[in-house]
Amino acid sequence: MSAALAARGVTLSYGRRPILDDVDLDVRRREVLALVGPNGAGKSTLLSVLAGDISPDKGEVLLEDRPLSTWKLREMSRKRAVLTQEHRISFPFPAVDVVRMGRSPWRGCPEEDDDERVVAEAMATADIERLAGQPFGLLSGGEKGRTSFARVLAQRTGVLLLDEPTAALDIGHQEAVLAHARAQATAGAAVVVVLHDLSLAAAWSDRVALLHHGRVTAEGTPSEVFTAPLLSLVYDHPIDVVAHPVTGDLLVLADRRALVSREETA
Repeated sequence: MSAALAARGVTLSYGRRPILDDVDLDVRRREVLALVGPNGAGKSTLLSVLAGDISPDKGEVLLEDRPLSTWKLREMSRKRAVLTQEHRISFPFPAVDVVRMGRSPWRGCPEEDDDERVVAEAMATADIERLAGQPFGLLSGGEKGRTSFARVLAQRTGVLLLDEPTAALDIGHQEAVLAHARAQATAGAAVVVVLHDLSLAAAWSDRVALLHHGRVTAEGTPSEVFTAPLLSLVYDHPIDVVAHPVTGDLLVLADRRALVSREETA
């Protein structure tokens, strides 16, 4: 599987604070890659560097084997789409217009003829058709997230970079969003998703990169990376990893026994 996007020796600091330290990472077509790790590990920053929104101090990111610095923004927007954590729009656009924004990179191209169909399909996939006329700013957090996800889908790119796409979503929509990310990968896209829920990452990703202190501490399949000793060390909390009794899916659970014992003896 070829790399659609690749980080090579990416290093970044904010002042004296190191954020990313010599990160190498391949984002491959037909794969869902989950970026996981504790708060402050550098997950969202790495996603922003992969997107070209932040330039590293050292190293480079290659999109289709070309440094991001050589791409024009509109050209790059036809290749990769980005879903950020925060969903803010300055003006009271209705949800359907927010989704239409995903089509702006294709203005003046033959693909523009498909705008209305693509927007309608994206809204149906994200389950926001009933929200079409509602002002974006009045939507709930989950509704904003699904509308922004529809915008990313409408952009129709081969690389999807999704930062916590399940945040504020109910369990049904969490599963639906990640199922569609999986469908995109199956169809040939390269998908990167930042997740805090390790059980969701285990269920939906092909490969996991576990970040700690700005470095990729482990990379591999969920079963290779999600081991109780490693996760307990990285998250500084006792963690159990067990198989679901019916499906066999990995479940990553906090081991609360130590905390309960500590409270009982306090």
